[in-house]
Amino acid sequence: QVQVVESGGGLVQAGGSLRLSCAASGTIYSINSMGWYRQAPGKQRELVAIITNSGTTTYADSVKGRSTVSRDNAKNTVYLQMNSLKPEDTAVYYCNSIVRADSRNGWQSYWGQGTQVTVSS
Repeated sequence: QVQVVESGGGLVQAGGSLRLSCAASGTIYSINSMGWYRQAPGKQRELVAIITNSGTTTYADSVKGRSTVSRDNAKNTVYLQMNSLKPEDTAVYYCNSIVRADSRNGWQSYWGQGTQVTVSS
């Protein structure tokens, strides 16, 4: 089994910064992409940023230029540095990892429980 655990959320004023962390643990043979999604009240979950195991990154237009996604493959950990935060960034942020448990199995998607980010104006 694979566990995905986020940390680093909290309350911050507009213009401030936060760094989210997410670690995958358990029976892991290989991890493909790791990434961040968010869901605001009354809205659908949306992509924030993802990074592949080769380091290719993708960002939502809404955070491009203000956020940086990175990963430590040795620690199975992904980070999201968010700067110049806006009230509209307020949401629950979820980590997602695409994992193979062993060489015989295919890729599976695992989600964390989410961490709340609240940006006050």
